[in-house]
Amino acid sequence: MMLVALRLRAACQPSRFISRSLMTAGTVDAKGQLSDMNEGPVVIHVNDVRDRLRAIVGASTNWSDHVQAMNERKSLQSLLAKKQEDLPPRRMKDSYIEVMLPLGSQPELREKYLNVFNNVRFGRILEDLDSLGVLICYTHTKAESGHTSPLSIVTALVDKIDLCKKVIYPNCDIKFTGLVSWVGKTSMEVKMHMLQLHDGVYSPVLDATFVMVARDPENKRPAFVNSLIPDGPEEERLFKQGELNKMRRVAFSTASLLKIGPTAEERTIVHNMFLNTLDTRTVSFRSRVLPPNSVWMEDAKFKGLEICQPQQRNIFNRIFGGFLMRKAYELGWATACSYSGSRPYVVAVDDIMFQRPVEIGSLLFLSSQVCYTESNHIQVRVHSEVCDPQTREHNTTNIFHFTYMSEKDVPQVMPQTYGESMLYLDGKRHFDSVIKSGNGQSNGNL
Repeated sequence: MMLVALRLRAACQPSRFISRSLMTAGTVDAKGQLSDMNEGPVVIHVNDVRDRLRAIVGASTNWSDHVQAMNERKSLQSLLAKKQEDLPPRRMKDSYIEVMLPLGSQPELREKYLNVFNNVRFGRILEDLDSLGVLICYTHTKAESGHTSPLSIVTALVDKIDLCKKVIYPNCDIKFTGLVSWVGKTSMEVKMHMLQLHDGVYSPVLDATFVMVARDPENKRPAFVNSLIPDGPEEERLFKQGELNKMRRVAFSTASLLKIGPTAEERTIVHNMFLNTLDTRTVSFRSRVLPPNSVWMEDAKFKGLEICQPQQRNIFNRIFGGFLMRKAYELGWATACSYSGSRPYVVAVDDIMFQRPVEIGSLLFLSSQVCYTESNHIQVRVHSEVCDPQTREHNTTNIFHFTYMSEKDVPQVMPQTYGESMLYLDGKRHFDSVIKSGNGQSNGNL
């Protein structure tokens, strides 16, 4: 549910997501809020985010009305801009939103967010971030006339999520803030921040970077969005970082093992592992033995199935991206838990890209695989695909990469085939990009 890295960093501060132009319009208090703005920030209850999205696109709350709603959206094609220059440019503060999740002051909300360890379910937070990111983009692209938006804005990828706290408490109020930090022709980067109230002060919990894309009313072709004009050095830095993030994603995709072979160092790693599994008594390439304290990769799998019901739909009557992220995350956690024999803690989520929408009525297959281990760390890859029950056609929708930390050292996972060796190297790349960089640490939330 990109490149995603959940990282505990002391540098995660509210000011990172409130640009300098926003600060000039108001001041940031000890709770991370903007004060004394002419219009004031938009503050929304978390339960109202989806309602606002439905109102913006004219979506019905009743599944029985979805065909009529889709037909009505087709008529909005004429409202699309022919080129980006036809749309008024926007500033970062124009899209700034605050969303409250009052777990402390409204305890009736906790049941949905509580896990068995009495912490906040991180999968639920992923759902909230996904909805908020879309709402922020619609705020950036809103028309002055206030008519129904012709744009279909959907999540393209989760670039990264950085955690500043190990535990998200279930009895303290939470606040999300966010704004559009970079804009291309048809895509937008969204920066979001999460804070939790302790002793009267909101302290940082996580920051997130999502990339959203705009499409036409029928969600078939790209659509232009308002350009973004940075105001001041801080916003210039955020905008430049968005450009760098785009270049990094392109470079990562170009070096994919699905496109080019492994490096010389990676080939040596795979060959040494192969030699380590040969049976020295037979001296045969076909005779393989499992080294001590190891597990064959084939034996480190979990699978799941979801029937895509209307209840999990988004405002465009496809399956909600946040729901997909939550289900993949929780299956990955269960895989790591079974493999390690203890409670795992997520330390990184990496490379969530939404390759295609999931239709209502599809069969959603989730396959979770331990693909790399090191010391007490477990790298889990979750592959998501859908099957049309009528055509029996299978298509990949997402690939998720999760890094977990166990309470104790875990067995080494061992590939047997060339394909598994490539999965191993891909897992190692994701692990190294987060853990070996010194940024990945543990988060105790399931």
